Amino acid sequence: MDKLAIFDVDYTITKKETLMQLYKYVIVKDVKNIRFLPRALFSGAMYKLGVYDEKRVKESFLKFIDKIDEKDLSILVKDFYKDVLEKILYKDAINMMKKLKGQGYKIYLISASPEFYLNEFYAIEEVDMIIGTRFFIEDKKFVRKMDGSNCKGEEKVKRLKEVLQKKNIEVDYKNSYMFSDSLSDKPLLDLVGNAYLINYRKKSNFQILKWK
Repeated sequence: MDKLAIFDVDYTITKKETLMQLYKYVIVKDVKNIRFLPRALFSGAMYKLGVYDEKRVKESFLKFIDKIDEKDLSILVKDFYKDVLEKILYKDAINMMKKLKGQGYKIYLISASPEFYLNEFYAIEEVDMIIGTRFFIEDKKFVRKMDGSNCKGEEKVKRLKEVLQKKNIEVDYKNSYMFSDSLSDKPLLDLVGNAYLINYRKKSNFQILKWK
């Protein structure tokens, strides 16, 4: 049986929220992309008011790369990882991955962030599997249409078990680990025997780790 070390991404292994960092990055690449800012602010406001769910917010927000050629998107996210993402990683998160990998654990990243750029985290040699929110590619172009559900909460457990079943992997959950910054990941935290909250500022029944 495999032992897993599961990590959320935003604010767990990274110091910042990654999707917003992507938008800032494309503005730096081309300042004309700032024209999408009102849409982003409006979508965020609609979410806070309960009008939009997270799926609709993300589909609306990603207008800034809608219809981008698949090859151009690949170049963009590779540069984004090199220029931004690898520079905002918590050193303690990487050290934990190395430690647990050395003890025979499989390292899984499971996040609600889009898979099309999360896959760049395979550059971290310890990472075995990445599961994120999926979007469609149609006619070799990115479309801001979510493929399935937003990968959050119970959906993370569902997606994980789908992958494990597909690969015919049995897991020793009792001796597995889960790291997250948020109780939105309680379904995954409850799944394993070793659950940790990262830089969590409130009281919790889960153990809290301070990462830098």
